[in-house]
Amino acid sequence: MILSGLFAFAQQGKSAAQPPVPQGNMLTALLPFILVFVIFYLLIIMPQRKKQKKQQEQISALKPGDRVITTAGIYGTVVGVQPDKIEVKIAANVIVKVTKGAIGVILGKEDGATEKTE
Repeated sequence: MILSGLFAFAQQGKSAAQPPVPQGNMLTALLPFILVFVIFYLLIIMPQRKKQKKQQEQISALKPGDRVITTAGIYGTVVGVQPDKIEVKIAANVIVKVTKGAIGVILGKEDGATEKTE
């Protein structure tokens, strides 16, 4: 108890002897945060937006005959396109309907050659 009182008294004496620390303006304090946000935006957010926009354009340009891979990893060929979903043929006589957001990769036009499976 007594020791903590002496410690507080000693600290009080030191702070009275030291001149007050000058306060910087708010802009200099926020400058590092602003700089980090700008770098984050330029390196991460902007390229991601470009990639997302390109993907949306490719999905909206899909037409029957295009080969795709869904986000679940299913390979297939587009047989029908509707405003909110796409019909994908994944095997003989097997057609599934998926949302446009489920298209992960667009491989291009089917060229008539069959893929070799091992």
